[in-house]
Amino acid sequence: MRGPKNTATIAQKKLNPDTMKKTKVDKSTTKKEKAASKNSGAPKRPPSAFFVFMEEFRKDYKENFPDNKSVSVVAKEGGVKWKSMSDTEKAPYVAIAATKKAEYGIAMKQHNDDLNEKEKSASTSKSSSETNDDVEQEATS
Repeated sequence: MRGPKNTATIAQKKLNPDTMKKTKVDKSTTKKEKAASKNSGAPKRPPSAFFVFMEEFRKDYKENFPDNKSVSVVAKEGGVKWKSMSDTEKAPYVAIAATKKAEYGIAMKQHNDDLNEKEKSASTSKSSSETNDDVEQEATS
């Protein structure tokens, strides 16, 4: 049947406000867990070619239009200009972005190596009595 749905079936599908509150709580806890799992000491991700271009464009735009305080206007103008540029005009920004990406790769490798060293030193820093206690607990289990 292709007619309108019966209002009784629609009313049955409505969620209870208590269950909706529970789902919101669940979402907030996952955000907290996600934030806790992030490593704050990690290097910042490199900007793309567009954002390298926008750094320069913002400076030029502020010089030409010092009275403009709207961020959205600057972003829209930058996007329009970026789209109108040819690949040869974009090439210097792409090259800068590529070098920053390579530097980021090196920094991330160094950061991950440092993390691995800290984890290894933390696991080997147990005293011999702690290690023996762990072995005894596993044997009794």
